[in-house]
Amino acid sequence: MSGHALVLPGGSYRSHAPHEAEPVVDWLEGLGIAASVLRYPLGRPHPAAHVAIGARIEGLRRAGVDRVLLVGFSAGGHAAGLAALDAVVPAARPDAAILGYPVVSLRRHSHQGSSEVLLGGRDTDENRSALSLETRVTADAPPFFVFHSLDDEKVPVEHSLLLSGALRRERVPHEVHLYPVGGHGCALGGPGVDWTAACERWLRVGGWVRKRFLIDSGVDLGKSIETGC
Repeated sequence: MSGHALVLPGGSYRSHAPHEAEPVVDWLEGLGIAASVLRYPLGRPHPAAHVAIGARIEGLRRAGVDRVLLVGFSAGGHAAGLAALDAVVPAARPDAAILGYPVVSLRRHSHQGSSEVLLGGRDTDENRSALSLETRVTADAPPFFVFHSLDDEKVPVEHSLLLSGALRRERVPHEVHLYPVGGHGCALGGPGVDWTAACERWLRVGGWVRKRFLIDSGVDLGKSIETGC
């Protein structure tokens, strides 16, 4: 079974933060997960980014990829979450999502920069609700791994809590990891924000990480197995 991770960097739908792009691909590939950066359209209202992400997922499936993992940060976390919860077509829905300090709601604790781009000139309560991830959760949503810092002043932790509450109500498998200090934009983490270790365990349980075992002589046994925690 083949899998591929698409990394969606943040930047308020106006830019792609470089530290949330290729370095994350390197981390995933270090775990044995094929990965690439998806630089979705910027500065254009919904559904420009949403359609592009769905098309990329469909393209991977046509190329023979069995499982698609989305990894998104900040505004990229919103884009990844929306793709997972409100796919354009069934084939465009990913099989799991990792969201770092994601923008979740355009109704509560709204992130102004992302909201302005997504809504364009159509700022209505109906559109804000439709683009809020907590309103899109259904029981058939894929598993989520979410992390956030409590001291994040750009995208408050309430965003991740809103999403977790909606996932819990629909009994969608998910993990939420909260860290006292870390601010916004920590990407692969740092002191006190060791989310990658927790996420690696989650990926192993989900069958995303495959390891090769070597015998003492250094000869590859040639068998890949899925490992659990």
